[in-house]
Amino acid sequence: MADLAGGALSIAATLLAYALARRLAERTGSALVNPVLVAVAVLVAALRLLHVDYAAYDHGARWVGWLLGPAVVALGIPLAAQMDEIARRGRSILLSIVAGSAAGIAAAAGTAALLGGSRRVVLSLVPRAVTTPIALGIAERIGGIPSLSAALVIGTGVVGAVVGPVLLRALGITSRTAWGLAMGASSHGVGTARAAEEGEVEGASAGLAIGLMGVATALLAPVAAWVLEFAIGPR
Repeated sequence: MADLAGGALSIAATLLAYALARRLAERTGSALVNPVLVAVAVLVAALRLLHVDYAAYDHGARWVGWLLGPAVVALGIPLAAQMDEIARRGRSILLSIVAGSAAGIAAAAGTAALLGGSRRVVLSLVPRAVTTPIALGIAERIGGIPSLSAALVIGTGVVGAVVGPVLLRALGITSRTAWGLAMGASSHGVGTARAAEEGEVEGASAGLAIGLMGVATALLAPVAAWVLEFAIGPR
């Protein structure tokens, strides 16, 4: 009964923090007030002030995390509605996603390796650019630290959702498909939610990018792990 009550409180606190963060974002209209970032900050502050152990909160709110998987699958609904538009650009999309996956792995894991990161830390950065459920599986399989990968994925998503729209507009990107692909590939779930606010094409393209980035990274991750093993050794 105590576990049930604790779980209900954890889920309620998570949903309330996010609802308040969304309301704040809508009222301010600022890209810097990202709902995920604000909700995380509120929850961290609340846990610290109330001296609640994170492990206890995480155990209670685990069902929220479990819903990430179905949420990613549900992105197929807007994708199906825009299939004709996406099919016309199929080859360009595939090439850009593979290039983006390779560049993301090289930039994150390569930089960590050059800075002297340990083998497990470097490998944890390999799946940084994919959504959390996929990143956890990849990190565990190649010898990374799943919890670190999850934290990096969330951080990447929040930063991408805040900075991405500003950067894309500054670069003069006007293609709705390219806009969505860039957001989904660079900042996965959080970026896709932001892209969906721009329009159906952007949201569908971002949802497609999440799935394709997951597949591309899952295929490239073992190769990257082998290269890193050779380059940095077992340290």
